[in-house]
Amino acid sequence: MTNLLTVVGLVTVVVAVSALARRFGMLSPILLLLTGIVLSFVPGVPRVDLDPHLVLTWILPPLLYVAAVNTSVPAFRFNLRPILLLAVGLVVFTALGVGYALHLVLPAVPLAATVALGAVVAPPDAVSASAIARRVRLPRRHVAILEGESLINDATALLIFGVATSAATGRAVSAGEITGNALLASLGGVAVGALGAVVFGALHRRISDPLLDNAVSLIVPFVVYATGTSIHASGVVAVVVTGLALGHRYPVLMSAASRLQMEAFWRMVSFLLEGAVFVLVGLQLRSTLEQLRTPVGTVVLAAVVVVLTVIVARFVWMYPATYLTRLVPKLRERGVAPRPNVPTLLAWAGMRGVVTLATALALPATLAHGAAYPRGLFVFLAFATIVATLLLQGLTLPAVARMLRIEPDDPKDDALAEAAVQTSASRAARERLEKEIAGQEDELPADVVERLRDKIDVRANRAWERLGSRRRETPTEAYTRLRAAMLEAERGVFRQARDEGKIPEEVLREAQRDMDLEESLLERRP
Repeated sequence: MTNLLTVVGLVTVVVAVSALARRFGMLSPILLLLTGIVLSFVPGVPRVDLDPHLVLTWILPPLLYVAAVNTSVPAFRFNLRPILLLAVGLVVFTALGVGYALHLVLPAVPLAATVALGAVVAPPDAVSASAIARRVRLPRRHVAILEGESLINDATALLIFGVATSAATGRAVSAGEITGNALLASLGGVAVGALGAVVFGALHRRISDPLLDNAVSLIVPFVVYATGTSIHASGVVAVVVTGLALGHRYPVLMSAASRLQMEAFWRMVSFLLEGAVFVLVGLQLRSTLEQLRTPVGTVVLAAVVVVLTVIVARFVWMYPATYLTRLVPKLRERGVAPRPNVPTLLAWAGMRGVVTLATALALPATLAHGAAYPRGLFVFLAFATIVATLLLQGLTLPAVARMLRIEPDDPKDDALAEAAVQTSASRAARERLEKEIAGQEDELPADVVERLRDKIDVRANRAWERLGSRRRETPTEAYTRLRAAMLEAERGVFRQARDEGKIPEEVLREAQRDMDLEESLLERRP
């Protein structure tokens, strides 16, 4: 019962704080984090200890999966070079940089242990990147790079973490073993992910019931992740590969009803999980402080060194990765190098999240031969890195974007591209309609064919209307407003008829469903 009340309370906090953040235009991840920190010190609030196994096995896979499903495969492929440079190269660079810097502060602690902590704090968080970058309306390509980086950098960090902790606990790790583990983690993860895409893609193609489709999609990330880790491959890579492949093919794998229901389902799951993640991180502050046994001066110095190294390392890596790689002729041919404001913005968008804390909690209790080391300090340093990057970088990211004159994507460009494609789509729809009715003109009701032709014109005209003046209501907006009012009046009549006993509840629900579907298709004004 206590666990159930804790979960209910957590969900309630997520919903209430998120609603408050939207009401006042605040960044909900940061407000949720601060709420968790405050609640950790409130008397009577139950202590919630974050289980690293819970995070890495039950929270991370679905969040990675839904992020991968919603990622554009063409955009991911186009930005693969910067994504890999950040997700692999930068993670290794940061882990080593933090390891050596912290070893200078704590010379009694083995370098392997400090590098393990470096791997813990190295990868920016997928949830933080998506939640904040989209909230501040960064350009689409910048968001694609940040999300692509955060999808696979955990795999790199966990590999470094495993090697470093093995070395710290006294087990010799050879270069060949490291190479073999890296190949198994990456190539094995890709293979498992590809297999998962084939298997679950075939299931989705054969299932016609939206509820079953949803149920299958729910188990995909867990099955793929568990399969990958069971053969010592990267479960993270496996989930990302499966999510990218299935998300790219969803339009041909599932019915429209399944896609609509699945989108609503995963939006709710992501909303609750992402919110819970930030609250849970905040709730760990009190227990983290209780585990500290290190002098305050050393704690402050170590925290400053780790946070500064994490932030500076990203800047040091970003500019050479952006410009030096373009010395290669084939890469230079792909386009003009971006202005310095672009790598500067990407360098500042390095917020850490729950995976950092969960990995820190997975640190071994002792090092080789039972030697003690400041594990409590390491956990606190991970927590401090999360809070510092979220508050410092997350809160200032909108101002930094404005200062660097980073312009969001122009909605008129999107509208123009959509209108051009819609013209071709409408032409294809008209040709298909004429082909389908050929030879059946006398059998089909004339008004049905005419309504279908009108529908083609309406969709084509609606796309071009977005390019027009915004000073007055467009025909589509007027139709939407008036039809929504008409549907509300119809609902009132049906509800009154139900209350008066003229129709049963089942008839009301069926009619309500039809009206809800129609209203959901109406295009809302921004």
